[in-house]
Amino acid sequence: MPSQTPEVDVVIVGGGVAGLWLLDELMRAGYQVLLLEAEKLGHGQTVAAQGIIHGGLKYALDELFSPSAEAIKDMPLVWRECRSGARAPDLRAVKLRSEFCHLWRSDSLRSRLGMVGARAGLRVTPIKLRAREVPPVLSGCPGEVYRIDEQVVDPASLLEALAGPHRERLLRIDGREGVEWGLGRPGRVERLRLRAPGGRAADLEVCPRTVVFTAGCGNAALREQVGLEPRLMQRRPLRMVMLRGDLPWLNGHCTDGAKTRVTISSSHDRAGRCVWQVGGQVSEDGVAMTAEDVVRHARRELSAVLPGVSFAGVEWSSYLIDRAEAARPGGKRPTDASSVAEGNVITAWPTKLALAPRLAEQIRGSLAPPAASGLAPSALAGWPRPELAAPPWEGPGPWFADP
Repeated sequence: MPSQTPEVDVVIVGGGVAGLWLLDELMRAGYQVLLLEAEKLGHGQTVAAQGIIHGGLKYALDELFSPSAEAIKDMPLVWRECRSGARAPDLRAVKLRSEFCHLWRSDSLRSRLGMVGARAGLRVTPIKLRAREVPPVLSGCPGEVYRIDEQVVDPASLLEALAGPHRERLLRIDGREGVEWGLGRPGRVERLRLRAPGGRAADLEVCPRTVVFTAGCGNAALREQVGLEPRLMQRRPLRMVMLRGDLPWLNGHCTDGAKTRVTISSSHDRAGRCVWQVGGQVSEDGVAMTAEDVVRHARRELSAVLPGVSFAGVEWSSYLIDRAEAARPGGKRPTDASSVAEGNVITAWPTKLALAPRLAEQIRGSLAPPAASGLAPSALAGWPRPELAAPPWEGPGPWFADP
């Protein structure tokens, strides 16, 4: 290995929450790290996420003490400590949409049984609200209303908080020819030649001790480029629904037995309008529908589960998003964050936004101690840095009038 080629401990490819959290984790541990991004930070899954820091409730609805609920149950506390500054990374600058979510159910026996399962075995359990504590937006709902202390964060400000301290380590690369892989054998990356978009900086060559793919759906193509099997990844698509207009602020889940019928999170757009993102079963049903049909379907579902809310004058839209995960038999949801090491390449998927800290700890624990000399600051000075992606409701649409 030529001595003039600088060595770095880790090169991370992908600037979503998984890559940025891992970057922070490794930099604090003394590793020499670079993060490469061909689009914008958070492009794809992270900036389109609802921002709910799940604590396992939606998994416990399906099966008490399920592996998914067990893996995620400590995450709300981890995130709260980061948001308070008591734990690294320091996320005190992250915008909080809500300190908690509401939980209510459809009026059915099956739903009541599901609620019993949800109240056991979790760090964060539902608290039944008295009638006077129920917010007006849920006052017309049948049955009980609960509060569950799952925070809802703003994904864009989360990306900004994670990226800010390490801006000099973030490199925007060309989308088509950004990386030339120097392979010793499949899965063994000996050197990388990096190119900036439009040739705005001189090519940079580095020798990585470890390469980590955290590019979500892009992981399959990256694996193929380094000679690894791309089918280790699965995609589970969603068609999320968005509403904007004169809407009440609401973050929460309506359950129906073992299903989350709808999950709603609220934000504001640039014009100051309230925006709802609607996921849950509605977004899974919507994959097979057109944009117009999923909007009509969501309109019916929201009217059924929120009988006291008027949707007059509200605009509707939707967007498709793929959940990229480690492949599981039958396409089932993974029960935890996932990482696979082959040669000196690690492919990683957090599975859920809330599991990003757990994934970073897993990967850090698998690495050898830091030993690379790193890059001189001057080598990175001319490189463009990736910008933050915009949330989906700031895109072009289309938006529909009340269906």
